[in-house]
Amino acid sequence: MFELTNKEFIDWRSQIVMSKSDNKGLRHRPYAFTEQGVAMLSSVLKSERAIEVNILIMRAFVRLREIISTHKKVEEKLKDLENKLKERDDQIIQIIQIINQLIAPVEKPKKEN
Repeated sequence: MFELTNKEFIDWRSQIVMSKSDNKGLRHRPYAFTEQGVAMLSSVLKSERAIEVNILIMRAFVRLREIISTHKKVEEKLKDLENKLKERDDQIIQIIQIINQLIAPVEKPKKEN
């Protein structure tokens, strides 16, 4: 379990609906559980409701890991694509330079009289 940082607390508060006039809102940073903390908590709590909530929380952690993994894979593929495009761009520039050299008129040496 850990206490949210000020930035995390502000971000978290912006994600939930709280009335500005409500004086009962949170004034202190809340604590949050890590995945391992939730697993340890489940060994202590034995009620049916606690078990159901624990299972839902663990599934949320699994889903979050899947999303992060997918994001990393997409980022890697984009980097690979960017590198391939850069290589192709360099090759295209070389081809254009060669074509320009071939198209350019050849200057013939002037004959002296």
